[in-house]
Amino acid sequence: MTGAGQRWSLKRTLLASLLGLTLLLWASSAAIVYVEAQQESDELFDQSLVETAHLLLSLVENEVREHGLSRPISLPMQGHANPRRYLLFQVRDVNGRVLYKNDGAPDAALAPDAPAGLAWTTLHGQRWRLYSLWDERRELALVVAEPTSHREDISSRFFYKIVIFGTLMALLAAAALWWSISRVVRVLQDSADEVAARTPNDLAEVSVDAAPSEVHPLLLAINRLFARVRQTIEHEQRFTADAAHELRTPLAAIKTNLQVLQRARTADERDEFTAALGASVDRAARLMDQLLTLEKVEGAVTPRQPADLAPLLREQADHWRQQCAAHGLALACTIHAAPCQLHGDSMHTLLRNLVDNAVRYTPAPGRIAISCGQRDGATFVCVADSGPGIPAAMQARVFERFFRLAGAATPGSGLGLSIVARIAEQHHAKIELGAGLDGRGLSVTVRFP
Repeated sequence: MTGAGQRWSLKRTLLASLLGLTLLLWASSAAIVYVEAQQESDELFDQSLVETAHLLLSLVENEVREHGLSRPISLPMQGHANPRRYLLFQVRDVNGRVLYKNDGAPDAALAPDAPAGLAWTTLHGQRWRLYSLWDERRELALVVAEPTSHREDISSRFFYKIVIFGTLMALLAAAALWWSISRVVRVLQDSADEVAARTPNDLAEVSVDAAPSEVHPLLLAINRLFARVRQTIEHEQRFTADAAHELRTPLAAIKTNLQVLQRARTADERDEFTAALGASVDRAARLMDQLLTLEKVEGAVTPRQPADLAPLLREQADHWRQQCAAHGLALACTIHAAPCQLHGDSMHTLLRNLVDNAVRYTPAPGRIAISCGQRDGATFVCVADSGPGIPAAMQARVFERFFRLAGAATPGSGLGLSIVARIAEQHHAKIELGAGLDGRGLSVTVRFP
């Protein structure tokens, strides 16, 4: 299990990644620059070597034209300071005999087998770059040699400068990256500190004004979570308050009927008061069942799955017929294929509440009709009855919690249609209220998208 001491750091990870990438890019660039610079330097040195050789050859040719080869060659630069003392050169005849050389040059011919032009040779265990050329008559050959150590010294100094400069730039880059990443991470830390300093009941939104665009979605998601938690708490508080308020009346009725039962003197009075007590208990149990059903419906919603309402209605049809028969009502079912997307068993709850409402509010003898199918390209389910119906002016309010029509004689909790409305909302369905059977009553149609 990962402990707190083993938890990875976003700041250190970003710094290591970016700094490593920066160093890799710098090292690659420095290597390319160094190789290119060395090649350019070699070309410049070679060009200088060629120019020096041609200059020396022109001096030799002038000396030969004036004095011939009957006397030793004496160049004008002899006896003067040589600004490039690391150079060696020789003048040879066609037989390879050395006619002239500068101080330090060997008596033997330098690279006698080397072709005219630029070439490499080894002298005293050291590598030299040389250039050979002939005069126009091909009587004299001039060879100029330069040690590579001189070139390597210049390359080494250039390399050290690159390393020193790159090290300074890497330190500056590390400092800049540390400051930039710290600034970004500080936004997250400030948000965490803000949330940590709150009281348990403080679910206000986290400030997102100063957050960068990459952190903004995270803070918005946290705010949405806070909003859902607030809604859940408010829902729980509302449910508790509603339950306490609505249960007060049936519990008071139970207490009253129990007190009356205790004062009963005859068996008939005891039977009558026992029946009244049972009815009060039934009303309280139904109210609690409705409250718990509403709480369940308003809770977490399961994913919707493809389903068909027709098998569901056929499955419940016999139960509904028995329920209707017990109340002196006739039931007609018209069932056709009704495909839709459903959340778990919530449609059982919707149909049960619609049918229970129709049965409770339709006096005997009466009729109830249940149908499902497709109409105008949409799936529907409809429950219609021949009961008293709902006045048009009150239809907009019947979906409110605990709302009951004034003067309603049938006992109820006022939650049935609230439950139906909530389930329809979860399915993005529309509820239509209309006229029921025989020119009266109520029809409730739920249309699914």
